[in-house]
Amino acid sequence: MKKLLTLLSAVVISGSIMAQKPSSDDSKYSLEGMINYSDAGFEWNAPNLRMRYFINDNIAARLTLGLSSDNSSMNVYEIGGDGTGTVDMSGMGWSLGLGAEYHLGGTDKLSPYFSAGFNIGGSSYAETWANSDGTDYVMDNTAEVKTSQSNLGVGLGAGVDYYVANNIYLGLEMGFGFGTYKDNGGTVDMNGTSSDIDPAGSGSGMSIGGGNMGFRIGWRF
Repeated sequence: MKKLLTLLSAVVISGSIMAQKPSSDDSKYSLEGMINYSDAGFEWNAPNLRMRYFINDNIAARLTLGLSSDNSSMNVYEIGGDGTGTVDMSGMGWSLGLGAEYHLGGTDKLSPYFSAGFNIGGSSYAETWANSDGTDYVMDNTAEVKTSQSNLGVGLGAGVDYYVANNIYLGLEMGFGFGTYKDNGGTVDMNGTSSDIDPAGSGSGMSIGGGNMGFRIGWRF
């Protein structure tokens, strides 16, 4: 993160001399994503894109799309024997957010704003067992387990866009959110016999902060 801050500072200093915040008459749209820095180098956060439509210089509508996926595998071994098995795990999530922003006057380069919106989403999870019960080695035991979850949330926030070059900006946003989730249950097919997994219920929670620690980088056009 320190290296990212250093680089972004250099970009701001070198590029912002001639930068100027565009007018909605000239640039009605913006497209942005999240960028961060780790030991592996620069990386985009799990695909999360936001598009905005500026109705005028103060009001913008926005659409946010998010996708995530994760895959892993675990080996299990027979105690006191040579038998081996595997547990393959995979998960996928998606989100869709709709909202609006109110931009204050700011300066020639700085555009502070308040935001409000809601989002819907869902996730799915699957495991495939071979010679395993999902935790330990069990000879000839096979299964496919599938579950899913859905969620709904609303949020209020405040953020800022800083134009480091013509039509190119960096941004930060913080906010308060409230969300609910519902476990939709699933199915398990074990050794050729299928059965249902009952839903585990639902819940809700609140969050304060920025969600992902990173910088937004966007293009206004």
